[in-house]
Amino acid sequence: MSSRRTPTPASGPTSAPANPPRVAVRVRPGASRTRVGGRYGDALVVAVSARAVDGAATEAVLVAVGEAFGVRRRDVELVSGAAARDKVVSVELAPDLVARRLAELLGPASA
Repeated sequence: MSSRRTPTPASGPTSAPANPPRVAVRVRPGASRTRVGGRYGDALVVAVSARAVDGAATEAVLVAVGEAFGVRRRDVELVSGAAARDKVVSVELAPDLVARRLAELLGPASA
């Protein structure tokens, strides 16, 4: 018999979920500075200084979303909307942490 130990998966709020939460974003390319926050309907507004040329704005959005959620760029993935202002991204972070941070970034809902 082998005394091999099988590795146990990481647990806790920082472990990556099997199906990472998705966040709808509205991109504002060509802004004077990069900023994440605010609401456009139900989407998170992400203003980036990069222009919407050759995917530069999309890449800048993924970097900005990663910084806003406190994760590395590789933990943010584009799900849909490569050539559109409305995008959906997934964030490799515990769903409760994504929901909490998203609520902070969106701000209060208008009545």
